[in-house]
Order: sequence, then structure tokens, then C-alpha cells
Amino acid sequence: MRVFCGGIFLFVAGIMWTGNSQGQDRGQARSMVISRNGIVAAESPLAAQAGVRILEQGGNAVDAAIATNAMMGVVEPMMNGIGGDLFALVYDAKANKLYGLNASGWAPKGLTIEYLAGQGIRSMPQQGVNSITVPGAVDGWQKLADKFGRKKLAENLAAAIRTAQEGFPVPEWDAAYWAGSVNYLRTDEAAAKTYLPEDRAPRVGEVFRNPDLAWSLEQIARHGRDAFYKGEIATKILESMKRHGGPMAGADLAEFSSEFVEPISTTYRDWTVYELPPNVQGLAALEMLNIMETFPLGQKDWGFASTNALHTMIEAKKLAYADLLKYIGDSRKQKLPVATLLSKEWAGQRAKQIDVDHAKCDATAGEVAAGNDTTYLSVVDREGNMVSLIQSNYELFGSGIVAPGTGFALHDRGGLFSLDPASPNALAGRKRPLHTIIPAFAQKGDSRVAFGIMGGWNQSQAHAQFIADLADFKMNIQAALEAPRFSKHSFGGCDVMMENRIPQKVRDELAAKGHQIALKGTFSSVVGGGQAVMRDFSTGVNYGASDPRKDGQAVAEIP
Repeated sequence: MRVFCGGIFLFVAGIMWTGNSQGQDRGQARSMVISRNGIVAAESPLAAQAGVRILEQGGNAVDAAIATNAMMGVVEPMMNGIGGDLFALVYDAKANKLYGLNASGWAPKGLTIEYLAGQGIRSMPQQGVNSITVPGAVDGWQKLADKFGRKKLAENLAAAIRTAQEGFPVPEWDAAYWAGSVNYLRTDEAAAKTYLPEDRAPRVGEVFRNPDLAWSLEQIARHGRDAFYKGEIATKILESMKRHGGPMAGADLAEFSSEFVEPISTTYRDWTVYELPPNVQGLAALEMLNIMETFPLGQKDWGFASTNALHTMIEAKKLAYADLLKYIGDSRKQKLPVATLLSKEWAGQRAKQIDVDHAKCDATAGEVAAGNDTTYLSVVDREGNMVSLIQSNYELFGSGIVAPGTGFALHDRGGLFSLDPASPNALAGRKRPLHTIIPAFAQKGDSRVAFGIMGGWNQSQAHAQFIADLADFKMNIQAALEAPRFSKHSFGGCDVMMENRIPQKVRDELAAKGHQIALKGTFSSVVGGGQAVMRDFSTGVNYGASDPRKDGQAVAEIP
């Protein structure tokens, strides 16, 4: 069994919260972590602690994010690692400026529609050598460290190297993911050797060691990003590509560079919400919020988990995702209608397509005039600098290919390309595919929140639900992460998945409108898991939250 996800995300932020004197009656299970010092929220306690240790040793939020991400690649190798891509939003508190980083890799120059057609391939491969694009994560680390970091890359990677060498006990969620990937890993000899000791997946609590990954991280610690793209790691990757008959060449790695980009944003009620621009799906979250804003969510008969609110959000999702699929691709290669899709006027037109009484099963994109596997983390330091970071292999263990001696799986992000030449997301050499993984950021007054929720095509719709929980339903960041969610991974039809905490009466009323509900568990992985940090700049207090749908936690720096 393979599980689809969209990325891993790292987040650092802070947000204001008004306490509830009747705390014993609250709906949330966990409390927020509250501190005047730094907080790291991640999918693994070991990863969060690695980031916090860097903060305690004088590093800033970016240093801590790199350390946390590196550790996540060790302890959750099926979801993320140096064989995948990375995106980040960095808030510089002193400058009061938000920066975006796109560290997603391009397709090899020789990987084209014509190349695949010559091999008799008519649909984009979802695994194997022809799904591999250049991994961008390591170059992303270097760009972040060079521009913002205080620590050397070697210091930030030290805990991950040590853990890869000495091993770690496998946690619950990861053991389940691992067990479902055994047959897939056996399709590649190096993958099986790396991840299936004793020819099976490690069980909960068993210690797993990865000395090959420790070697790769040591190379990066010593020689920086060039170790991966030009040095000994690159040599091993290219040897593996040749062995599997893939088109990747030395220049594809050596000439790659990630880039800083300007975040895109919209307003929702009294919040401003930021995402990264295409090639990622974040624009769909902003368009969805714009459509939702035309309805009275949070008011009478439109409360949290009400029939009216859920119906509106599900229908807004369908419209925004239809636009995403039609119009979004690599913005470096073509002019995309981003400004139009982000406008309130466009949202007003699209909102008119929503029938308040009936679900729409054939939502189509509007007409513009010419002109899943992931890790997320967030960090906030004592000065208020924040990082929202997501990083991913795409699907569990990516392409299923491990270059012998490297200890990490190469991602299959190329599987998201289209083979339709007319699509803005059409496969081409040196082009980046449409990406599912997205970090996010929001602000209101003196509050800043860094957040992300993983899970492939779940992410934009989950971001919109999280913001509605804050803005319309007045939740704190922990309650907003825990709140029951819906998710629709498909683009057509009236199917929608919901957690069973949404009331039966509401589900019945939604079904009467035509929604075809697939009921999931209390805290289901299909609706994604997230992390969040918040800072209230008026008090200098930080807040952290961690989703119970993952193994992780939010950890505060010791004063």
C-alpha cells in the first residue's frame, strides 16, 4: 500500500489567544505551548528537540528549521529527506519582511514528452526513474543558511548525523507507513538494503540505523550544497540513474539553483494570508478564502461544522481547484493569470456558481481572458523571527529508487507533470512541475502565525479551513489544528471525506444536498497533519501547536 501525501512543512510563528475560563469544557485535547523563548513545532519530538537545541546554542529560527528538517529526513525517511524538494516562508522580525523560497527541482533536460513517447509511455510515470526530478532540498538549506542563518551548516546537521549513525526507535505512525511500503521497497535492491533490515519494515520501538545517510549528511556538512550537486553524492546519484536507464545528466544537478520569490497574499476578514506563487498550489487556498469570504461564515446558522459552512467550503474548494488545474504551472516558463485568480472580483464571479441547496459534481474552471508525502515544521525564535517550512518526497519513499551508498530515496515529484502539450503544467526539460506542498503564513495586528498542513491535494483546502477556524470561529492555533476537517483529493465528482467528529445531523443534511460522504476516523491521516507557531509582538510571547494526527509535538526553548 502506498500513501499519497504532498510534503513536509516546518513552521515558526506566534499568535494572540484569549483564554477560556471554562478550560475544562474546551473541545481541544492538547494545550498550546506558550513561551517567551523560541518554539519548534514538528512531526517528531526528536526533530523538534534538535531545532530547540540549536536555538539554545545561539542559532535563530532558520538554523533551527534546517536542523529540524535534517532530523525529519532521518526519522521519517518515507515522507521527506534530501532526495526531495523544499519550500519555505521566512519572517524577518527586525525588517518586518516576509521572504519566500522555492527550492523545487526541475526535470532533467532530456526528460520530455517526446522522450517518453519514444519509450511507448503515454501517461506520466508515478514511480521509477522517469518520475525523478532534481531534488531541491539541499540547495534550499544552503540558500536559507547563507541569507539568514547564524550557524554553520555543519552545526545544524550535527544532531541528524549522530542520530542516523546511532539509530532511533521507530514511532507509531512511521511504523505503519513503513509496513505498507515493504513490497514497493523490494523493487529496488538499494532501497531494500537501506530500509528493510532483516527483509522487513522495522516495528514500533525497534531501533533503525542509516549509516549511509549519515555519510551523505557528513558530505553536505563538510562541503555544502556542492557535495550533493557536484561532489561524491552527485556521482552516486548519476551512477544510479545510468543503471536504471534514466535521462538525468551531470549538468542537470550541477546547474540547478533554488530561488527566492515574492509571496502572494489575500485578505480574509481581518487577517492577511500569505502563500508562495506558482508552481505550487497555494494560490488555490487564497482563491478558496476569497470565495468563502462572500458568505457569512461564523454568523447565525453558519457556525463551525454547520451544514451551511461546510457546504460552502466544499463547493469553494471545487471551484478553486478547477482553476488551479487549468491555469497553474511553472511561472518561469510562461505568463500565468495569477493576479486575476487572486482578485476579489474573480472570487465574486466564482461564488455565484455555488448553489446553496445542491452540491455541484462537475465544477469547471472559470474562463480567463487571454493576457503525498511530506513533512512540515514551523519555528519561532525569541526575537520573533519565524519559519514556515515544508519538504517532501511526494509519495511514500518517492520514486522507490535509492542510489547505493547514499541512504535516501529520490523523490517522484515529476509524477505531477501533465503529458498534455497544451497544459501550463506540460512536461519539459528544465521545467518544474505543479507542486502540492505549500508553507503558509498569516498576520493580524501584532500577531503573526506560521503554519502548514500536509497531505497532497489536501493542503490548500486544509489551509483555508485553518484560517476560517481562526477568523470565523475564533479558535486558538491548537484548537484550529485539532478541529475536524473535510478533504476532497479528487477534482471532479461530489465525493468528500469527513472525520466522524462532524455531527451525524450535519452529515445527513449535506448528503441531502448531494454530497457523497466517505466517513473517516476521529483523527484521520487523510485530512493531513499540521504544525503552527504564533507570536504576539505586543507582549513578546510565542505560542506553538502540533496536530495529534502526527507523532510530533511543539517544544519550547529552555530560557
